[in-house]
Amino acid sequence: MAKYTGPVCRLCRREGVKLFLKGTRCMTEKCAIERRSYPPGQHGQSRRSRPTEYGTQLREKQKLRRVYGMQERQFLKTYHLAVRRKGITGEHLLSLLERRLDNVVYRLGFAASRGQARQLVNHGHLLVNGRKVTIPSMSVNVGDSVEVREKSRQLVPVQAALDVAEGRGVPNWLEMERSLFKGTVQALPTKEDIDVLVNEQVVVELYSR
Repeated sequence: MAKYTGPVCRLCRREGVKLFLKGTRCMTEKCAIERRSYPPGQHGQSRRSRPTEYGTQLREKQKLRRVYGMQERQFLKTYHLAVRRKGITGEHLLSLLERRLDNVVYRLGFAASRGQARQLVNHGHLLVNGRKVTIPSMSVNVGDSVEVREKSRQLVPVQAALDVAEGRGVPNWLEMERSLFKGTVQALPTKEDIDVLVNEQVVVELYSR
């Protein structure tokens, strides 16, 4: 599967909002949005076209996909899972995205960004219900526990991320036991628990065209 390996700050500038793809850097004056709040590229400062309905839908979809670090095929698969559930498709989509293991690791504060969380999971530093898991896209359920392996708890990135996460806090649907480097899923996330500034309804409209 293709993977974006370019500068992630370009993605934030393209969407015009902070996607928090570089951890603590996004909260400093070095953030690309703070320094250059216009789209990347040669014509970024001069091109100001009027957005169409399709263009608005596309930008919202791209924003949501980039926040969670997913490729189009993987994102579309998640959308189809949301469609098959009873209720509001957009809210189911957000819930499924939040329940991804890499996002849970980030939300618990074990990583400074979702990209770093994916790397920790890929390298086998996380346990789910006591078993090593190396699949970042794995979906967690109520009652599942996520913890850092004992031999990985002294890793500098993990320690630094936990220090930063103290000020950020943990979502209500998760419970964190810092002394044990362990978190538990208390409930399924709802739209109110998610701080991603995106209009999920227009994403649903885009795929329903």
